[in-house]
Amino acid sequence: MPEGDTLHRTAAGLRPYLVGRTVTAARTGGPGAVPRVERIVGREIRSVEALGKNLLIRFDNDLELRTHLRMNGSWHRYRPGERWRRPPSRARLVLEVPGAVAVCFDAPVVELFEERAAGLHPGLGSLGPDLLSPEFDGDEALQRLRAPSRRELSISAALLDQRALAGIGNIWRNETLFAERVDPLARVVDLDDDTLRRIVATARRLLTASAGVAPGRAGPMQVYRRTGRPCPRCGTAIRSDQLRGDVPRTTYWCPTCQGAAG
Repeated sequence: MPEGDTLHRTAAGLRPYLVGRTVTAARTGGPGAVPRVERIVGREIRSVEALGKNLLIRFDNDLELRTHLRMNGSWHRYRPGERWRRPPSRARLVLEVPGAVAVCFDAPVVELFEERAAGLHPGLGSLGPDLLSPEFDGDEALQRLRAPSRRELSISAALLDQRALAGIGNIWRNETLFAERVDPLARVVDLDDDTLRRIVATARRLLTASAGVAPGRAGPMQVYRRTGRPCPRCGTAIRSDQLRGDVPRTTYWCPTCQGAAG
């Protein structure tokens, strides 16, 4: 599933071709086609932004278009008449503006709603602080991780809860916990505030570097998809598994640097 850094790069790639331009045609396809998408035809695109793992396109009539790519979705940008790299049958949404065509392929979530309703939207209103936002609030992130509903969660499960922190996914939760030498199955309640703050700060640093919105580079993966290869710190073979009590994602960790993880 694309993480916040990928969505920010996607928004940055679309923005110069869409913002300030008027939609000349819009159409949807596939299951759950967007109703009344014609309402954005003739409207100017005001902004293209990423929020957590969501891409939001806002129009001058106060409508907002949301896509969530999940595992297989992606946005492409083409010149008018250019051949698409995926079959048209896989296009969930097509936006045409002067000089460009933006196509969202394979996304399971494409919806149009009034911007004023965003705060009540079940997929947006409950999001935690966006790790890639310039206004990121570390204190609020800590409070959300400390919420009673997350006390008994493993830290690796809590990091994937978008209501605690928005934007982080499986790649960067694994890399963050390795960087901070934290056992992925350590319970949130057993970690002190300083450790949680370091985890949040490292997650933000890695995501912002990968997204290209801050100086520096995230660098090569240290544990993600490196099962059996030597730990870059101690040489122990990296392990991977779907851990007891964790979310159904593959966890990668160093059993020496981070503990036995169950």
